[in-house]
Amino acid sequence: MKTYINKILLAALLITGTVSCKKVLDKTPLTSITDTNFFKNGDDAESAITGCYDALQDDSYYGSVLNVMGEMPSDNATSDNADVFALDKIQWTATTSQPGRLYQQAFKAINRANSVLKYVPGISTRLSPQRRDQILGEAYFLRALHYFNLVKCFGGVPLHLLPTEAESQSAMARSTADQVYAQIESDLGQAENLLPLTYGGLSIDRTRATKGSAKALQARVYLYERKWSMSAMAAAKVISNSNYGTGLTTPFPDLFPFKNNQESIFEVQFAGADDGSFTLPDLVLPSPPASYSFPKYDIPTNELIKYADTLNDIRWKRIGPVEGGISYASVVYGGAGSGNDNGWFVYKWRSTNFFASKDNYPVLTLDDIYLVYAEASNEQSGPTSDALEKLNAIRHRAGLLNLLLTDLPTKNAFRDEVDRQRRLELAFQGDRWFDLVRYSNQTAADPSAAHKISALDIIFQQRKTVNTNYLLYPLPLQELNSNPLAKQNPGF
Repeated sequence: MKTYINKILLAALLITGTVSCKKVLDKTPLTSITDTNFFKNGDDAESAITGCYDALQDDSYYGSVLNVMGEMPSDNATSDNADVFALDKIQWTATTSQPGRLYQQAFKAINRANSVLKYVPGISTRLSPQRRDQILGEAYFLRALHYFNLVKCFGGVPLHLLPTEAESQSAMARSTADQVYAQIESDLGQAENLLPLTYGGLSIDRTRATKGSAKALQARVYLYERKWSMSAMAAAKVISNSNYGTGLTTPFPDLFPFKNNQESIFEVQFAGADDGSFTLPDLVLPSPPASYSFPKYDIPTNELIKYADTLNDIRWKRIGPVEGGISYASVVYGGAGSGNDNGWFVYKWRSTNFFASKDNYPVLTLDDIYLVYAEASNEQSGPTSDALEKLNAIRHRAGLLNLLLTDLPTKNAFRDEVDRQRRLELAFQGDRWFDLVRYSNQTAADPSAAHKISALDIIFQQRKTVNTNYLLYPLPLQELNSNPLAKQNPGF
């Protein structure tokens, strides 16, 4: 939802705020317009909610950093680039760049949503009650999304529910992770009540929050909380939503690059009037393959390539030559070179304009929700024909044979196959490390819930010790210095 309209950009600047406890303003404002006098009519409300979506595009957020934090520590990815060494080797500290950038940008985005939630209810000029409710629903959804990303990365964080409009409002103690999740659930409940089922078109329904995207995010949130029954019910409602088609019907290679297809639920939009602003393709894939300007991020590990079925799995099967190498749907072999001894690169993010791509970032997708349903249902009740149907839908599209319940007779066996399909289906979409952390947390809560590999296994491989502190990222040093009420995560 990139925009070049001056008023929208001004709105974004006005409601940015620095809730991460940085100084709100370092200089005297160049204009007398503030939040308190900006919100006058429907045009202002539209500008403000557009600014909320604009915050997602930042390079410190969905532009690259969130993806890198969700992949680089995992068994999927490696890199020789010094910028991501701490993530790759699980040696992050309070001064590591990416967690600090994400923390600050997510709270800026939260402040924008908070401004909408505070001021838009008072607008009636050129704003219908129906559209006002929709805008509020969008803001609730986005605030929930930001806090979900924060709690996954850092655990409990300060819960700012009003816009920070003065530096004195910045300092706030951390809430617990449970309290953050409770707020996320509340916001998503509000969002679902206020949002429409559809805005009337495929592209805009993937661009803006809808009831379906709120329900899909609920399903994921409940999965992280291990509220299995609630997660399965939410996922089932998304799957039965006709806005997302009648199943996984899009051929897997055609899902990429992401452009608001039928199976997408919510995407961050990067297209603009000229070039786009999505930088991740440039960071992970040379243009063309086998040409190197710098060591790339998210290099697929040899272990991942061996883990995949490159003979039968369409997601990993050779689909034809490309310039300088061979291509699979998920990865491309471009040959070894500077900063990449493996020779493999991520092909999902291929783009005609690598440095400033117009392609989108998938936040919520139907294949993910199928796997959420299969996982949550199995954890709740063990293997069932319904859960297996969803799992087989993923396998079938990948060209793999359907499984029978006799093939996965136990909860552990079914769990292993769900884990496998999540890794292969969603590779390099920013989920793998957070899934591995989920697995570690689940086994800690229920030792009978074993996973073949979890984050603690990766931590041991990299650090030669099992250190649970690295299941979270540390709060950035800048936050600790400016917010005396914030306490650091253990071990940092």
